Amino acid sequence: MADKMKVEKAKGKLGILLPGMGAVATTIIAGVHAVNKGISEPIGSLTQMGRMRIGKRTTNNQPLIKDVVPLHPLKDVVFGGWDVYEDNVYEAATKAGVLEADLLKKLKPALEKIVPMKAVFDKEYVKRLDGKHIKKGKTKMELAEKLMKDIAEFKKANNCDRLVMVLVWIY
Repeated sequence: MADKMKVEKAKGKLGILLPGMGAVATTIIAGVHAVNKGISEPIGSLTQMGRMRIGKRTTNNQPLIKDVVPLHPLKDVVFGGWDVYEDNVYEAATKAGVLEADLLKKLKPALEKIVPMKAVFDKEYVKRLDGKHIKKGKTKMELAEKLMKDIAEFKKANNCDRLVMVLVWIY
């Protein structure tokens, strides 16, 4: 069965949506922008620097994963997401203090353009967070419909062929 599977080649733009645009998310976004500008290497990226073995262990056939698997190139990735704070990605990254100021300065124009959408948030579940950039709705279904609308609008506005949602979380 596996030999009949076909993975289509990546085409167009890939939208990556992040629920929460704090320290980890802004680091990911800044990293991709830095790689695309040629001012950084994709250190830590399995898809960009990782290798895979093809064939027997006795053969030395270990191409880069990105050269074998039909992944979107980083230049075709666009970011968006939601947050309880309305800071753009540059402001959020600056406040988080996890990236060098010099790097952020070089990426400022691109990072300022990424502004989070209002988040769905319930203080009952996260008591130590108190942002005001929150969607309003009478029911959870109404809030879910607003998220679905955000997703559709993001896809259209950024001319994306595919979207993924990535939850980055630190405990």
